[in-house]
Amino acid sequence: MGVPLFQQFKVGMYVLKQHVMGPKRYPLVLMLEPLFRCNLACAGCGKIDYPDEILNQRISVADALASAEECGAPVVSIAGGEPLLHREIDQIVRGLIDQGRFVYLCTNALLMEKKLDQFQPSKYFTWSVHLDGSRAEHDKSVCQDGVYERAVEAIKTAKARGFRVNINCTLFDGVAPDIVARFFDEVTEIGVDGITVSPGYAYERAPDQAHFLNRRKTKQLFRDVFKRGNGAKKWSFGQSPLFLDFLAGNQTYHCTPWGNPTRNIFGWQRPCYLLGEGYAKSFRELMGETNWDAYGTGNYEKCADCMVHSGYEATAVQDTVRRPFKALGVALRGVDTEKPMAPEIPLTAQRPAEFVFSAHVQDAVAKLHRAKAPAQAD
Repeated sequence: MGVPLFQQFKVGMYVLKQHVMGPKRYPLVLMLEPLFRCNLACAGCGKIDYPDEILNQRISVADALASAEECGAPVVSIAGGEPLLHREIDQIVRGLIDQGRFVYLCTNALLMEKKLDQFQPSKYFTWSVHLDGSRAEHDKSVCQDGVYERAVEAIKTAKARGFRVNINCTLFDGVAPDIVARFFDEVTEIGVDGITVSPGYAYERAPDQAHFLNRRKTKQLFRDVFKRGNGAKKWSFGQSPLFLDFLAGNQTYHCTPWGNPTRNIFGWQRPCYLLGEGYAKSFRELMGETNWDAYGTGNYEKCADCMVHSGYEATAVQDTVRRPFKALGVALRGVDTEKPMAPEIPLTAQRPAEFVFSAHVQDAVAKLHRAKAPAQAD
């Protein structure tokens, strides 16, 4: 089972409580990026193209735990960069588990076997290994040979020691459905507990901008893949059935960017994990002072093609709480890959893209230089 029943129950109760008694907007998953430094240089990644002044920064253990407390989300996904490069990542994980949060530690697995002894199996802890396909596809995606084999060995070792292990898979334009289906078969045979899958999103700073999917291609690709897996029932996914149904074009969902707030070395990122268009000093400021209506498919040009789980999984979860029998039907029958697709969100009223990300990076570097200046003067 991609998401254990214990976790489903706890998260479900949290969502139900928020739905009945809580605010209009609330977080589901905290996207915690304690650093941007990585030991790979993937062409589709927008997280490593920073100057060294930024790549050398780290979020402290105290700040990471305080951010989780401030946010209150029941799930924390620790990403990066490569989190295992953070010298205190084990302390961050233990602290989050002590808070009662479900922790997904995202990794390319190059350091996973070396660091495994620093962690303990727990129903609150899951390794999330980045694999973008079988050997040839993945090694091409990460721009380095041999990474797939090392990741698979790390997965097997972790499973043998009693850890839960998921894979995190991003699909890009041009991938063949048969190849994706075979890959899902392979990782299922390896024994992974779940698959998290998402279409590639065009990070503003990513070196390769040519292979990201648009929405129509996304829906058709996922239909073609799920068709080869009995409506996706053949495989275990770490995502809600309604999100998978959305990927196949059966749901007209709007983005819920506040459902997966991002905390990184710059602060609380506006508006979401994928777009860095400003930063708030606190979670309260992020939620209260962000113009959420300015973002999302149909509202903003940059969001036109996005169907990524960090924006839409929270929407699907909320829909599940409101319409549990609808979600149960998809879970039992599988994703429909034949019926007409749901209407698409019109783009006629979207505002044009603003390219402001580089300015935020320059501002951050300038602040670091100013902070160093007094120390150097002394």
